[in-house]
Amino acid sequence: MKHRTLGLSDEQVLHMYRVMLTARKFDERNLLLQRAGKIAFHVSGIGQEAAQVGAAFALREQNDYFLPYYRDYAFVLSVGMTLRDLMLAAFAKAEDPNSGGRQMPGHFSYKKLHIVTGSSPVSTQVPHAVGIALAARMKGQNDLVAFTSFGEGSSNQGDVHEGMNFAGVHKLPVIFMCENNQYAISTPIHKQVAGQIVDRALGYGFAGVRVDGTDVLEVYAAVKEARERGVRGDGPTLIEAVTYRISPHSTSDDDMLYRTKEEVDFHRGKDGLARMKQYLLDCGLWTEADDEALHSELKREVNEATQYADLAPYPRAEDTLTHVYADEEGDRDQWR
Repeated sequence: MKHRTLGLSDEQVLHMYRVMLTARKFDERNLLLQRAGKIAFHVSGIGQEAAQVGAAFALREQNDYFLPYYRDYAFVLSVGMTLRDLMLAAFAKAEDPNSGGRQMPGHFSYKKLHIVTGSSPVSTQVPHAVGIALAARMKGQNDLVAFTSFGEGSSNQGDVHEGMNFAGVHKLPVIFMCENNQYAISTPIHKQVAGQIVDRALGYGFAGVRVDGTDVLEVYAAVKEARERGVRGDGPTLIEAVTYRISPHSTSDDDMLYRTKEEVDFHRGKDGLARMKQYLLDCGLWTEADDEALHSELKREVNEATQYADLAPYPRAEDTLTHVYADEEGDRDQWR
């Protein structure tokens, strides 16, 4: 079995599938909540779960540092966030561990899980990841890597090129993962990039690898190798995970204005979630009865998280400026 040759146990691949399905259920529920007027906005990661889970399982929780981008629900669930955490963020409630209900959904931040806060301008997390890797090097923390992800549209931003150049020069332990989902909002990949994104690694003097982003085990293998390279002192890695954004860019987007239903349905048929399920069935580790039971269990968990977040209190008005201006008594460590 492929997963065993990669050093993964049967229990680990079953957990991979569980997290992928959990992220999908969360995503689908949020699309319904937004349309029902219960939450203001949702940006979907449907179709990209395999790349995110494969990457997360190859990293070390509460050791490595994670700087994800706004579609990475499956990634943050893999490294310790819960459905309740994500729902509190979606409903913008005071208990939201990301920002206390002050940031948009998908702007992840969780100190104890080493998830570093993200901002709305795309790719700003990339130089931050490089800075964390540099700090680790300076402190002698040689068993630590910084992992950051971004979309292929974001890969054209100056932050990405500056970050990769600096990391290449100093051979820093950074993993750059581009989740190439084929569209930068409405702009298709062929109008964004003339070549392949992975080829940029060559220009900055470090390793690059292009993988099938719908194959969770292929992504796992690539990120595992990249992490080993980083802690050896052999420098960064750029991973281009080729996937597809099945949902519209966000709930504010009409994707049928720039692509066809036939195109989306074609890629839906290559969905990494269904692919992982089939792999487990073929390995004899999973049955249709198991799958039905998991769907029911996750539906219950999503319902519970939704109800909790819906009834939770909103932030206090006076907390608007917390952590914005200095507090003479010291900023309160309000969020975990």
